[in-house]
Amino acid sequence: MRVGILTSGGDCPGLNAVIRGAVLRGIREYGQSFVGFRDGWRGLVEADSIELDWKAIRGIAKLGGTVLGTSRTNPLINGVEPVIAALDQQRIDAVIAVGGEGTLTVAQLLSQAGVPIVGVPKTIDNDLSATDYSFGFDTAVQIAMEAIDKIVTSGESHHRCMVVEVMGRHAGWIALHAGMATSAHAILIPEKPVGLDRIADWVTKTQARGRTPLVVVAEGFTLDTMSTPHHELGLDAFGRPRLGGIGNLLAPLIEEATGIESRATTLGYIQRGGVPTAFDRVLALRLGMASADSVHQQTWGTMVALRGTAIRRVPLSEAIGELSRVPDERYAEASVFFG
Repeated sequence: MRVGILTSGGDCPGLNAVIRGAVLRGIREYGQSFVGFRDGWRGLVEADSIELDWKAIRGIAKLGGTVLGTSRTNPLINGVEPVIAALDQQRIDAVIAVGGEGTLTVAQLLSQAGVPIVGVPKTIDNDLSATDYSFGFDTAVQIAMEAIDKIVTSGESHHRCMVVEVMGRHAGWIALHAGMATSAHAILIPEKPVGLDRIADWVTKTQARGRTPLVVVAEGFTLDTMSTPHHELGLDAFGRPRLGGIGNLLAPLIEEATGIESRATTLGYIQRGGVPTAFDRVLALRLGMASADSVHQQTWGTMVALRGTAIRRVPLSEAIGELSRVPDERYAEASVFFG
């Protein structure tokens, strides 16, 4: 069986480990052959691919990014027929699609059209409800924690309030974990809109105790006066706003409300960079191997997922049906440390 594999959407640490796990498992256990589509769906549609054998994936599990490249290309802009035609032309028997909500939505639509396809979840936001954890999340939190620890020392020197913006479009998992790990005095997430007065109160109380206020905010957070998340960077290929800038919006508002000098830092793509943690390497390898198993067993239209400590299969429809968001009880735990 000739299998095509692609990585689509935002890059994150662990993608190369998925590729390695899938290729080695498929070749050694099932006699599968692999091609990698360059730059996600674009490579599939344009027949831009490379052969993947055991030499091609040697030593890549520890590398960040993706050796195949990625993009946010929408392959269905002209319908499913061009995708099916491209697969037939390249003699591809099955597809492994590694990506987040947008990628898995495309995979679901292709599966409904009869394309033999399986999915592997990828989102550093950890917001896919069908899997307990996504690879890349642990690395992103580790990177954010280390960066925030450094930023705080500058704030302490100048007696400033430091506002740090992290990723998190719909879910505040990175902000929650990184904020708790760095003893943040306010954690602002998309699930919990709050008012500026409340934030100012947390900041003021923190400084009154002789501490330097630290506010960690997810990019998708909204003040209770905002109807949509702050964005000023246009739309991506799937029509979604490119978020970013809420930290820069909040810092001067906090300074005006409290009289405390405030500065904002947006961590941005640094959270996606670097080598994956041990947890993410192992998880990604296991998901990659499980995707090769799914191809062999022809369980099309499914996604491999982590449930507890086991790798399970779930329908793609379940993977995209509902987002995993921070529950009230988890935010309540963190809020004990606010102010």
